Amino acid sequence: MSAKQQHNNILLAILGFIAVVVIVALIGFFTLDKTSNDIQGEVEVTEHRVSSKVPGRILEIRVKEGDYVHVGDTLAILDAPEVEAKKTQAESAEDAAAALSRMAQKGARAQQIQAAYQLWQQAKAAADVTKKSYERVQRLFNEGVMTAQKRDEVFAQYKASEAQEKAAKSQYDMAVEGARVEEKAAAAAQVNRARGAVAEVNSYIRETVQVAQAEGEVSEIFPQVGELVGTGSPIMNISVMSDMWGTFNVREDQLNGMKVGSEFTAYSPAFDKDIKMKVYYLKDQGSFAVWKATKANGQYDLKTFEVKARPVEPFEGLRPGMSLIIKGKKMN
Repeated sequence: MSAKQQHNNILLAILGFIAVVVIVALIGFFTLDKTSNDIQGEVEVTEHRVSSKVPGRILEIRVKEGDYVHVGDTLAILDAPEVEAKKTQAESAEDAAAALSRMAQKGARAQQIQAAYQLWQQAKAAADVTKKSYERVQRLFNEGVMTAQKRDEVFAQYKASEAQEKAAKSQYDMAVEGARVEEKAAAAAQVNRARGAVAEVNSYIRETVQVAQAEGEVSEIFPQVGELVGTGSPIMNISVMSDMWGTFNVREDQLNGMKVGSEFTAYSPAFDKDIKMKVYYLKDQGSFAVWKATKANGQYDLKTFEVKARPVEPFEGLRPGMSLIIKGKKMN
């Protein structure tokens, strides 16, 4: 092979290498250096968590995942024998408090009043006798027949009998009047307290039958029949299908003036259709969120914002977890 041919071959190889480099550069320029401005989001839905105030064992689950429930539908039944025992205790305490209140309101029994009356009459008769004895001794003393010592002794007996009569009369009046106003009020307060305890236990018993508080679809059921659940432990989740939205993580240089109240069109790959949506929530995700550093080339950091938007019109068949795409232009 001549030197000229070798030179031509080397030249062709160099040109070929240059051509490959140029082609790769062009491909990189139109692909790698160009990033899509498309924003991908996801459909989300409000979830209502069903849980109980009282611990218990799952006795029955009346729904299954995927069922659509309405407000008031029975979802699950728990067995909580401890709560039933507390109800018995609370009702017994209420009965005792009510009995004491009735006794305070009614006052003393008729037999007690009669006994107090008889004691008063006995003391009254004794006081009358000592009074007459004193008057007789006083006349004898005035006539000089009776000593002052004897007169004083009889007078003391008379005053003691008079005091005993007054005390017996007070006991009789107290029996007739019954309990004091304060005692009656205290007894009534004890009844109200016991009733409140019964009402509290009844509210716990109602918690053993879990009913739907929101209309929606049962998305998850956590425990199985026979398992124990604690206070506040989730039993199931209900997806409120009427409250659905899309969530997008948008870098601030892609917002393009997007704000609360703005409308845009999102593409649904599941239905191959566009959905018109309206922004109702827009907030930066903070320093912990995904962000793009541009300070290396003397610019600034780009934060990411969470954007939530609802369909302007109901869209049949839309499900949580489905993708939503905001299509945009190519950008450098």
